[in-house]
Amino acid sequence: MLHLPGAGRSRQCDGTSRRDFLTVGALGAGLTLSDLLRARAATRDQAKSTRSTSVVWLWLGGGPTHVETFDPKPDAPVEFRSTVGAVQSSVPGIQLGASLPRVASVMDDFAVVRSFAHRNSGHGGGTHWVMTGYDFAAADNGGVPNKPGIGAILSRHRGPNNAATGLPTYVRMSNILGDGPAWLGSPYAPFDVGGKARQNMNLGIPMDRLADRRSLMSAIDDVDRAVDRTGLMAGMDSFEEQAFGLVLGKAREAFDVAKEPLAVREKYGKGLGEQMLLARRLCEAGVGFVTLNYGGWDMHGQIANSMKRRAPSLDQAVAAFVHDTVQRCVDKDILLVISGEFGRTPRINANAGRDHWAPLSTLALAGGGLKMGQVVGESTAKAEVPKTTPLTPQDLMATVFHVLGIPQGSQFTDPGGRPTNMVQGGKPIAELV
Repeated sequence: MLHLPGAGRSRQCDGTSRRDFLTVGALGAGLTLSDLLRARAATRDQAKSTRSTSVVWLWLGGGPTHVETFDPKPDAPVEFRSTVGAVQSSVPGIQLGASLPRVASVMDDFAVVRSFAHRNSGHGGGTHWVMTGYDFAAADNGGVPNKPGIGAILSRHRGPNNAATGLPTYVRMSNILGDGPAWLGSPYAPFDVGGKARQNMNLGIPMDRLADRRSLMSAIDDVDRAVDRTGLMAGMDSFEEQAFGLVLGKAREAFDVAKEPLAVREKYGKGLGEQMLLARRLCEAGVGFVTLNYGGWDMHGQIANSMKRRAPSLDQAVAAFVHDTVQRCVDKDILLVISGEFGRTPRINANAGRDHWAPLSTLALAGGGLKMGQVVGESTAKAEVPKTTPLTPQDLMATVFHVLGIPQGSQFTDPGGRPTNMVQGGKPIAELV
């Protein structure tokens, strides 16, 4: 929600009100962006110095098929192997699903984990487990997440805003169950650009407007002119000025993908590509954690046809992101994580699809200073379960902590007053670090 002049109740003689300019992302009960900045500033002394690395977490909502994407099993019986075939990657001996030829071409800068597993095949519970590192079966029945997501943990560790740029530490482009702060509290919630935030700071730029910012930029230009005309900035306290500066300054630049050359935007493509490009821009501007949700992967029937619809945008956007970060020499500073809540059943079902399958899925990672150009772990011949030691959501969490510089033993006090470990038993994936 972005309130522009003319929307408030208490007005100046020229038709604007002081709070018109401050209600940028209301949090409920009249709490505005400037109020949230005050709340976040109150937590800043608790933050620890850390690395300036970033994570972009691309969530494939619905549970992506591991067989048609990153573990195609071309030699398995026909009822188990990839329905779209396999393609040789740029790394000898590593094949991906044939729907991802562009990703395969940048495999040198990728690492695929083929032994990722947990035990919850429900959408809610599986999502909560992967996003937080902890099982919570109640999430399958609408239970509110009871553990904080990694982005919120980073926000608690570093401080909710980048000290140098003022941009949020944690940005959410679209909602994912389990990606919020839980009991860490609203100061560590993501800056939500989806326009549906209730308890978190919200710039309110719907994703379908990211490609065409003309109406929003025109409105903001009107705000600029109104400020210049009325001198409204005079008298604002520092947090109100910071809120204004965030929307009209850094955010205006970082969130505007139109600032990129046309050739770069075309390389990423529309839709998901625009979001991935925005994520790269945000990370370069100082955001530490960005989540995106590219759904549509619950493919219970006609999986080959479904892959034809969903995979091309994924293939184009991810390959462009990886190539772009390498070319810009920021790949060691930005880790891309691609995951979903679980994999799909190894055997094709009667509807030519695959069903929910938590015992095995794959992860894809790029950058972050990790060791790329490899496959970590191995699945059984029919892609049923890990053949090597299973890697868990806790191990993924520990690996992301390693990249972000969050100590593995980090503890925060839960609502019961108990110091609680954020990672419990997980270890950074040895082959990657």
